[in-house]
Amino acid sequence: MTSPKSLVVDTHVHVWELPPIAPIGQTSPKPIKLPTEPGTAEELLADMDANGVDKTVLVQTSFSTWDNSYVADSAVQHPDQFASMGLVDPLAPDNASQIVYWMSERGMAGFRFHPMYYDEPVLVSKANAAMWDAIDELGAVVQFHMFPEHAPQIATIAQKHPSVPLIVDHLAYPQVAESPGFATHAPVISLSRFPNIYVKVSDVPRRSEEQFPYGDVIPYIKQVHEAFGADRMMWGTGYPGSLRERYGWPTLADELRLIRDGYDWLTTSEKDQLLGGTAMAVWGLR
Repeated sequence: MTSPKSLVVDTHVHVWELPPIAPIGQTSPKPIKLPTEPGTAEELLADMDANGVDKTVLVQTSFSTWDNSYVADSAVQHPDQFASMGLVDPLAPDNASQIVYWMSERGMAGFRFHPMYYDEPVLVSKANAAMWDAIDELGAVVQFHMFPEHAPQIATIAQKHPSVPLIVDHLAYPQVAESPGFATHAPVISLSRFPNIYVKVSDVPRRSEEQFPYGDVIPYIKQVHEAFGADRMMWGTGYPGSLRERYGWPTLADELRLIRDGYDWLTTSEKDQLLGGTAMAVWGLR
């Protein structure tokens, strides 16, 4: 899976606009704070250029409604820099047709689901069988905003759809109070038995109670590395440009420094895999 020459690929940046350019509104049954300023694709492109990031996977935000147009159009307008991941309502009766529309008509690469937003295992309900069949048939990539307790849903999907790449976002939120064992995260580690499941090493600083390189999270990242291997791990960040620091995220330069300098237990080739090789294989990037 490792590419002989890996690009630097950020697999997780939210971009959005405000009305009248693009809608803002909740997609979660639980309250979400809505933005008061945009986070644009143009600001992200400048950030990427300044820091040597070749490509970014744009991820629709939970506060941008089910209308993925801004993210989809940004990727169509900048195909050499962006791929796009949208949202589809797991409770909508027409969600299978929405999958087809956003991929076939609007060029999206896949979708993000938020099992943490629901009290029931909605992703594996019988009503969503057609949705998963459409995802499988169209070759979509899928990512999950989840906690360890949602791992059984992901396992069910992985078993039924072994050709669909499935990504666990943000390390499934490790709890540093459990460091170094991270006992409650055993269900996430157990997902490594499915070869189509990947883990996103992202949002690490905000999980930590320490300063760079956030040593209280590293034992968990080492567990993930041992179980999944570098070829099923990928790097991601958060917001574009100046909004990173404003919303409590590190700068893009510091996010890169964390992988390159903070994880000295990884080999150079493993760091390259984490910073782009895995993403190139999953999204078919060149």
